[in-house]
Amino acid sequence: MLKYQEHRVALAPMMDWTDRHCRFFHRQLTRRALLYTEMVVADAVIHGARERLLGFDNIEHPVALQLGGSDPAKLAEAARIGETFGYDEINLNVGCPSDRVQSGTFGACLMKTPALVAECVAAMKASVKIPVTVKCRIGVDDQDPEPALDILADGVLAAGADALWVHARKAWLEGLSPKENREIPPLDYPRVYRLKARKPDEFIGINGGIQSLAEASAHLSHVDGVMLGRAAYHTPGVLTGVDAAFYGEAPAAFDYSALIDAMAGYAARHIERGGRLGHITRHMVGLFHGLPGARRFRQILSTDANKPGAGAEVLRSAFSAVDFEAEAEAA
Repeated sequence: MLKYQEHRVALAPMMDWTDRHCRFFHRQLTRRALLYTEMVVADAVIHGARERLLGFDNIEHPVALQLGGSDPAKLAEAARIGETFGYDEINLNVGCPSDRVQSGTFGACLMKTPALVAECVAAMKASVKIPVTVKCRIGVDDQDPEPALDILADGVLAAGADALWVHARKAWLEGLSPKENREIPPLDYPRVYRLKARKPDEFIGINGGIQSLAEASAHLSHVDGVMLGRAAYHTPGVLTGVDAAFYGEAPAAFDYSALIDAMAGYAARHIERGGRLGHITRHMVGLFHGLPGARRFRQILSTDANKPGAGAEVLRSAFSAVDFEAEAEAA
C-alpha cells in the first residue's frame, strides 16, 4: 500500500523563494497542497537561530521541512528538531545543483553516493515519527539515468523513505550554472514513469517544467504526486484551482476579499514585529498575470511596497487596481 497517498500536489522547495511569507500566501490560495520550506542545512538547524530558520505560521499545515546535508547523525538531529517545531514531514535534498551545495557535499552531489543517502534516510527515519522523504534528480553529470535513478530509489525506499519526489532532469554539476540546470537539461518524464512502474506500491512524485493544472493531471495518470515549482511561484493564481481539481472539493469562485484581508492582516503583524512589507509582497507580484489591472498591481508591489514605512494599506491599494470580475469570467 502507498504510504503517502494523500499528497497529490505539492509546491516545490525553492531556495530564496519559498520562505514563510511565501508559504503563508500560497496557503491562502490552496488549503490542501503540501508546502515545502527552502532547503535548510542540517548544521544551521542544529547550531543556528532556529526560530528564524524554522518558524512558521500554523495555517501553513501541511508543511514539510527540507534539509540539506550528508552526515546521518546530523541529519537525524536536525530532523528531530524539525519534528519538535511541528513540521508534518522531513525531506532530504538530493537534487539541488547550486555551488553552495557542491562545496558542502550535499544536494545533487549525493546522487553519486546512493548508499550514503540510504544511510541518511535510515538515520532520519529512526529519529522521528513523521514521514521522511527524498527529492532527487534522475541523475547527475555523466550518470546513465536508467541505473542511477533505480539504484538511488531502491536504496532510499528500502531504508524507509515514505516518498520519492523526482525532478525529471539530470543535474550537470560541471559546466552549467544553477539557473541553467533548471532549464537546459532536457526533461525526461517517461524515466520517472518507468520508476513508478517498477515501484507500484511506493509513492513516486514528479517535478520539473509543469506549467498548468492540466499538465499536472496528465502526469497523475502515471505517478502518485505532482510538484509545482516556478509555475506556482511566478503565476500563483493557478493554485486557486488545485483543491477542486485534485482534492474533490466543489468548484467555487475564489474569495479575493478574504485573501486581501488575510494578507493585509499578516503584513501588519509582520511590520509590527520589525519586518518590511516588501518581504511579503515580493512573492505576490504574479498573482493576476494576464488580467486587467495586473500591470498596476505589479507596479505597486514592486515600487510602493518597498518604500520605507510602507504598510498594509499599500497592499490594499494594489488589490484595488485589479478587475476581479474579469478574473471570474476568465475562470
